[in-house]
Amino acid sequence: MIRRAVTAATLLVVAGLVAGFAVWLDKPEKRDALPANAASGPAPSGPCAPDAKLAPPCGAWWGAYVPYAENGSLKDPVLDFESKIGRRLDLLYTYHDMSDKPLDGELLTPDEQELGRDRLLMLAWESTVWRKPHHEGYTEDQLGWAKVASGAYDESIIDPQALRIKAYGKRVFLSFDQEVDARTPDAGTPEEYVAAYRHLHDRFKRLGVDNVVWVWTVSGYLANAQLFKRLYPGDDYVDWIGMDQYNYFLCHRTTDWKDFSRSQKPTYDWLRANISGRKPIMLSEFATAPDPQQPERARQWYEQVPDTAKTALPDAKALVMWNRSVPGKGCDLTVNSGSPLAGYKAAGSDGYFKQPVPGR
Repeated sequence: MIRRAVTAATLLVVAGLVAGFAVWLDKPEKRDALPANAASGPAPSGPCAPDAKLAPPCGAWWGAYVPYAENGSLKDPVLDFESKIGRRLDLLYTYHDMSDKPLDGELLTPDEQELGRDRLLMLAWESTVWRKPHHEGYTEDQLGWAKVASGAYDESIIDPQALRIKAYGKRVFLSFDQEVDARTPDAGTPEEYVAAYRHLHDRFKRLGVDNVVWVWTVSGYLANAQLFKRLYPGDDYVDWIGMDQYNYFLCHRTTDWKDFSRSQKPTYDWLRANISGRKPIMLSEFATAPDPQQPERARQWYEQVPDTAKTALPDAKALVMWNRSVPGKGCDLTVNSGSPLAGYKAAGSDGYFKQPVPGR
């Protein structure tokens, strides 16, 4: 159990949310105040307009996870990344813990709000408290799914953040404990996760938060396939199914280079056959490690993405690149320069990834 002191400032915010949320919103001069309606334009119409759950019928969203800059800005690195790839992202993927800390523990930060006016947001919410800002070092303390399911964090954590999303107005993707199979048994049992996920979903519904599109995300590592089944909250609670698959190559001390199709299609096919054949799929993290002996391999890997997405992964309606290195030798997964950038830039220029992004 994590014991966290609730500051007086946090109590004031919670009180404002409960007693007079609209009053709190009437202060646009404050940078951390949410707009009364952050929707940035009319909803797209026509045959390629996304549906109510944000699935685009004529192609797929092109997205990325971009880490914060050292100065604490998210906006600066996102705009810099977009200048490199020659286009605006459709979908921006961000991560949060369940602390009461600004930025990491606050859904819809000022930078997210601003970037979200022209992009879709995917908020990954972890039932942990990170030990360092922005999850540096990947160290954390678990709150525990049983405690989340019990309602222990409703008033202090869940309700204030749910109401922030409601005030935002625009639809957002929300993933609760992504790569959930990798979190057992530390966070609890599969049954406790299902209970926690359903509790979160039902709590949002009770508060009238109807602008959330619910994503259930697994690692995609098929050795955990039977665990996936036990962790699935059910079609009534899930709008999209997410999977995080990579070509790790030397990063995982192997010599097996998997092209884009072979890195994604086995898990994609298994999820369609065994979890749901109806829900859209999100490649919620994908990337390739480099081959130092054949640098052009990374460019070729990304250049394969459009054709593979169209022909072999037709229900993959969002592709989100992970632009961050992970610990370990050979684990630079970024596309910031050279061969990876050239390939990723070429893939993102394909018309399949040029869909009308909704302003609502």
